[in-house]
Amino acid sequence: MSINRAETAPVDVPRGLAGVVVTDTVLGDVRGTEGFYHYRQYSAVDLARTRGFEDIWHLLMHGELPDEAQRSAFVARTAELRRLPAEVRAALPVIAAASEGSGALSGLRTALSLLGAARGFKPVYDLDTERRRADALAASAAVPTLLTALYRLGQGLEPVEPRDDLPYAANYLYMLTGSEPEPQRARAIEQYLISTIDHGFNASTFTARVITSTGADVAACLVGAVGALSGPLHGGAPSRALDTLDVIGTPDRIDSWIRERVLAGDRIMGFGHPVYRTEDPRSRMLRGIAEQFGGPLVDFAVEVERRVEAILAELKPGRELHTNVEFYAGVVMELCGLPREMFTPTFAAARVVGWSANILEQAEDPKIIRPAARYVGPGAPVAVPAVA
Repeated sequence: MSINRAETAPVDVPRGLAGVVVTDTVLGDVRGTEGFYHYRQYSAVDLARTRGFEDIWHLLMHGELPDEAQRSAFVARTAELRRLPAEVRAALPVIAAASEGSGALSGLRTALSLLGAARGFKPVYDLDTERRRADALAASAAVPTLLTALYRLGQGLEPVEPRDDLPYAANYLYMLTGSEPEPQRARAIEQYLISTIDHGFNASTFTARVITSTGADVAACLVGAVGALSGPLHGGAPSRALDTLDVIGTPDRIDSWIRERVLAGDRIMGFGHPVYRTEDPRSRMLRGIAEQFGGPLVDFAVEVERRVEAILAELKPGRELHTNVEFYAGVVMELCGLPREMFTPTFAAARVVGWSANILEQAEDPKIIRPAARYVGPGAPVAVPAVA
């Protein structure tokens, strides 16, 4: 009998699999040393500046930017899928009540499972490409409806039914607030959503692909991704970054607060990224959007950013620390009137499209993802002690 050394002696890898290539993808790439990322070869930031959300959704689902006819058909199809099955609508008050204190993102896990059952989702292993895509579109289109309904129910408000005549981002804000949003706010949120649709093999995307590799249904894959996103080290930072500005409070406290944190080695929320070694391009774009609104909050955020970089250069020469997407995302969402408890759920309303694209790509590979772990406990084997 031959022995497979690859199975008996796992290769050393960095903690957290940092930099380890686990598969091939055509969906996009993050180039951390360049401060650049793209969706299917198009600069993601350029797409956010020039296109609407549905165009990028189409790009990731179908592999190309739509022409006018394709856009119209895609917009109509996805708008129709915003409406929830009756069984799901009926259960939302119970889910919202059970999720009280943990928020809409927690409720989304349960609601997505129910949506998958109500829509008749089957394991991706048993489906052809078109049916997988149909399930992915149905789930992605429903997520904003689920999130806003769960939030409003948690606030003692009735859910707002989606409108077919509003684009994805504007409809999301409409369902959240009950009022049609101002164009500037709708466009700002749309650009934020586009910029966060996908971003390499982050924790939630990788989680979705691992579950997909088992052949599970789309809802199961997305529930796993939502669970990963709920962690504060992944998707939970936008509100925390804004909380940092609140704690600092006034311009005269900026330097002392930053120095104390830097010298203590504490993390400053909204700064630093595991991939980028330059300024996060998403942060750069969102800062520009925030500056278009202007006002005291924006001025304060820009000054905090400037002083963090300056003080770090003074106290820790050679170590660069730049704002990540969460820092100015929190500022933009605050300016657009989103409640802070909906910052991370709003991130999920964008990333669900990226997760879905990754699910579809992974489903084409029949190999299950099954890495190894190195045992570091007491020596083995040892005799099993007899029962007294």
